[in-house]
Amino acid sequence: MTRVAATIAIFTSTTLPALANDWGMGAANRKIPQTSIFTTVSTPGDEVVTLALFVLAITGVIFVIVGGLLAYSVVRFRRQPGDDGREPPQVYGSNPVEFAWTTVPVLIVFVLILTTARTIYTVQAAPRPADAIGVHVVGHQWWWEFQYPDLGIVTANELHVPVSDPGHPTPTFLDLESADVAHSFWVPRLAGKTDLIPNKKNAMWIDPREPGTYLGQCAEYCGTEHALMLLRVIVHRRDEWERWVASQRQPASQDAAVARGRAVFESTACINCHTVRGTVATGQFGPDLTHLMSRETLGAGVALNTPEHLKIWVNNPSVMKPGALMPAMNLTDKDLDDLVAYMVTLR
Repeated sequence: MTRVAATIAIFTSTTLPALANDWGMGAANRKIPQTSIFTTVSTPGDEVVTLALFVLAITGVIFVIVGGLLAYSVVRFRRQPGDDGREPPQVYGSNPVEFAWTTVPVLIVFVLILTTARTIYTVQAAPRPADAIGVHVVGHQWWWEFQYPDLGIVTANELHVPVSDPGHPTPTFLDLESADVAHSFWVPRLAGKTDLIPNKKNAMWIDPREPGTYLGQCAEYCGTEHALMLLRVIVHRRDEWERWVASQRQPASQDAAVARGRAVFESTACINCHTVRGTVATGQFGPDLTHLMSRETLGAGVALNTPEHLKIWVNNPSVMKPGALMPAMNLTDKDLDDLVAYMVTLR
């Protein structure tokens, strides 16, 4: 009984507060167009939805035919008044019927195989243009790392790409791998699912035609916080994209007014897991924090990125995301305030 009581206490103190508060994400996500595979804005997504509609059309016709025959049989051969209860004559074997219900399904499956193979080839065999944006995606428990090798940029949970308009088509090619267990990268309006597997790289690409924010998430169960391993793809207009790249290439802020907070940051375990360019923090286990406050969300989409939420997250991440691998820092109130004040300058 003691063990059961302890389990209930732990669940109540960590999980229930997280479930009771969406940390501003509900209102924020409602401002973003609904996520659907049927409202795609990227070529790979278009190919997937075309295939899906084709399969739905064929299976819909099959459903109508089979359902119609079944309904006809139920009505036509229902028990009639005056039936003597004897079994009707039994007919065994009909070569034309058996040939039909064997050949037609085989042809349908063959058509579906060819159509699927064409779609896979169209998406995966697309040539990579010389000016394409390259991004290395790493899945972690439970957050996303985005590296732009050609641009010298590393960020987390929010993938930024330029719009691919007819006058200047610029697709983004992603190579994806996992740092721990199997994950799956899925942004329904942009492309199909792509698995991230340890010790193996998979590839995909997107060419979003409309600027805006597109929601996605991990689509492969990967542990405790799989459901909150969320991501955003932010598609910029050309001039916005260039400004974002320029800002992300800048070193971390060196505001003297928060020097004590920086000293707290550099004297704690933060530097073992996180990187802030221009400081002694070079950890690789957690997200790069150089431009932390330029991101819209915290904890892979679990909370809006505000100073108030950041303070809660740093003090004890499990309040927002039970099971998060980041430990509670257990700082004094003064150190916590100073640390958060420093982190807020990392834009």
